[in-house]
Amino acid sequence: MKKLTLILGMIACILCLSACGSQTETANSSEQKLTQEEALAYGDQLVEDINAIVQGNMEAQFAQDEVITAAFDSWKAAQADMGSYQNIISHEADISEDSTVITVNVSGTLRNAEVEILLDKDLMLSSVTTNVQYSFGELMVKALMNTAIGMGTVFVVLILISIIISAFVFIPRIQASFSKKGNQPEEVKKEAAVSSAPAPAVVEEEDLSDDLELVAVIAAAIAASEGASSTDGFVVRSIRRAGTNKWQRA
Repeated sequence: MKKLTLILGMIACILCLSACGSQTETANSSEQKLTQEEALAYGDQLVEDINAIVQGNMEAQFAQDEVITAAFDSWKAAQADMGSYQNIISHEADISEDSTVITVNVSGTLRNAEVEILLDKDLMLSSVTTNVQYSFGELMVKALMNTAIGMGTVFVVLILISIIISAFVFIPRIQASFSKKGNQPEEVKKEAAVSSAPAPAVVEEEDLSDDLELVAVIAAAIAASEGASSTDGFVVRSIRRAGTNKWQRA
């Protein structure tokens, strides 16, 4: 029953404000649409309703209203640093012909926050934003952290770029090594072909200085085959065995 009452109360608050703006505009377009007291009362009630609906997890009832849904999201995001809502500290309203800005300052268990409510010229709710109020020291710490992160990112990128540029020196060497590896198989084939080729036959020459009788016999046989009467003019310099197992003259 309490949830239903909160939902109906917020809807009635928004609809009454819109109706009030429409009636005022119809009656007299030059007359002020909303008084200061009405604007402040509306802002206080809206903040109370937003907190109650968020605490009761009833946001789904307003899922079709984008402005109210955004207001719930902003309030919940602020509560992470603000803490639990306690009460309203102060409020003020800036009313003009084109818009109405209502500022409601609230206190939380951790920090204070500022709820800014914007109404258009027809007194329709345009936006509701909750901004946490940080101390000067906290703002300085955040600024230093952002500066350190930004400068650190820049230095890391510069270091990576310098490493990449210095690596360009090794690119020709890598290309040369790949080209050598590509030509290596042909050289291996050539070396294998040379190593597999048959070795030339070694002709062994016999030393005839210690076998004069054999030399004389061979010279006589050659002279006889030539039809010569003596071995004069025949000189045996070397003796080798032919493939037909016959001695041939060198």
